[in-house]
Amino acid sequence: MGFPITLSGLLQSVAGTFPDRRALSVSGKFDLSHSRLQHLVDSAASKLVAGGIEPGDVVALVFPNTVEFVIMFLAVIRARATAAPLNAAYTAEEFEFYLSDSESKLLVTSIEGNSPAETAASKLKIKHVTASLPDAGAELVLSLTPSNSNGSEYGSVLEILNEGSDVALFLHTSGTTSRPKGVPLTQFNLASSVNNIKSVYQLTESDSTVIVLPLFHVHGLMAGLLSSLAAGAAVALPAAGRFSASTFWADMIQYNATWYTAVPTIHQIILDRHSNKPEKVYPKLRFIRSCSASLAPSIMNRMEEAFGAPVLEAYAMTEATHLMSTNPLPENGPHKAGSVGKPVGQEMVILDENGIVQEANVKGEVCIKGSNVTKGYKSNPVANEEAFRYGWFHTGDIGYFDSDGYLHLVGRIKELINRGGEKISPIEVDAVLLAHPDVAQAVAFGVPDDKYGEEINCAIIPREGSKIGEEDVMSFCKNNLAAFKVPKKVFLTDSLPKTASGKIQRRIVAAHFLHQDS
Repeated sequence: MGFPITLSGLLQSVAGTFPDRRALSVSGKFDLSHSRLQHLVDSAASKLVAGGIEPGDVVALVFPNTVEFVIMFLAVIRARATAAPLNAAYTAEEFEFYLSDSESKLLVTSIEGNSPAETAASKLKIKHVTASLPDAGAELVLSLTPSNSNGSEYGSVLEILNEGSDVALFLHTSGTTSRPKGVPLTQFNLASSVNNIKSVYQLTESDSTVIVLPLFHVHGLMAGLLSSLAAGAAVALPAAGRFSASTFWADMIQYNATWYTAVPTIHQIILDRHSNKPEKVYPKLRFIRSCSASLAPSIMNRMEEAFGAPVLEAYAMTEATHLMSTNPLPENGPHKAGSVGKPVGQEMVILDENGIVQEANVKGEVCIKGSNVTKGYKSNPVANEEAFRYGWFHTGDIGYFDSDGYLHLVGRIKELINRGGEKISPIEVDAVLLAHPDVAQAVAFGVPDDKYGEEINCAIIPREGSKIGEEDVMSFCKNNLAAFKVPKKVFLTDSLPKTASGKIQRRIVAAHFLHQDS
């Protein structure tokens, strides 16, 4: 094998192969072809280099889901710098942590700006610039002045050769149990993951999708945006710059979408809208993908019924540059409710505490190795030693392979509920709660208990117009779960605290309701 592949290289070759095919649309505004997008990326990368950005510099990007974000992200990595996309909703304190932890040299926002991010940047003496694309025929306007001291070795961006080892993306883990850890991902990690995603879902230039997830997380960025672009396929961004249930199907139909990927909470919003306000016609989709949190079998079945497409559940994490395993397309094998399918393009084993590989149907920790896996957390030798024991990357998830080689997840090691020595999987309890016809959303969690060490509670959002009470939930659980797994307390609520990526984190939910209860 010659040079390790790079994502920038894959995208350049796509622009050559499919120059005139649609690459990126902003709903109702404009379309960019693959060659036009590549031109805009190269030209923005030249401006970064002229402005003094050097290989390895970290550039923080704070945008909604806009065309400017896409161009800037690809331009930063094209210039051999590192893109650090951040959630625009952070507070100034959060921005200060992320900007300093990533050692960002530059903050780029939309022309509307972002006041908390700018406050944090000025406190840390990080330069702030804006990026805007006035219309499809224009060049990207970047308010970065060419630096006089620019001793760059590159005459033009076209001379820059991207290396597989260049750190292209810097993200933080969502940190379900601890302070977020910095995850550097290289051009080679990104290219490997994009190739895994493209091959398992057979994405080609005739595919099209609408982005519903934020692009500052690996799920939307890798599975929605970058894998599509690298396949010569097309992507549409909603006009609002974020997911909107009211425009979702109109966008899907307008752009001839063939698939979409989302987290279970968004699938549930789309389903609820279908129950209350169905569309006259739904597009014919090749598949719908679910990832980032477990999808209850009852929700999967309702989705397949409503939208007439296979729903493929996958398993992923930031440290693996997103995808680790997925259920296959129907022509390649069955997809199983409650399973996250088979590993894709990487090795995966179940290990016990001593690093011994476990047989089928025996639970242990899911561990991986492959060219999509990060080399290690930034400046965190303790976490790295723990994560890479026995030569494998340890995911922190408990699971098992069934006899067909499909992976089933039991839960995060640190989220399993230990009730008097009995380990309870909150995922299993969630699935039962969500099977109740009057429950819209549900989450089970552990709470401290004097007698058992931990006891199980749950919080549910009732379906609109339903009169479900705590007793109904309890008796439904008693009929469907072993007695020790039945929640001892049910909180009825109209909202559940979620992370920016739409994940419901059990410890945050637990803290929220315990605080109310005390």
